[in-house]
Amino acid sequence: MSNSTHLDQVAERVERLLVRYAELQRTNDLLTAQVEALTNERDSLKSRLNAARARVDALLERIPGKPPVSSTHKENS
Repeated sequence: MSNSTHLDQVAERVERLLVRYAELQRTNDLLTAQVEALTNERDSLKSRLNAARARVDALLERIPGKPPVSSTHKENS
């Protein structure tokens, strides 16, 4: 095998690796954006859940003849 043939094979492999690297970078960027979007959605849903719990607790407090309800909800992380 001549040096130029070997060098051509190495160059071809390097080119394929560079293309694959670029693809992985794009995939990683897309996945990072999805994680951020899902994190924001989760945070929003947790906030809405906590607000709903507070409203339910307030309504329960207004029920006559019942002892006050103590809030024992644990927040999920």
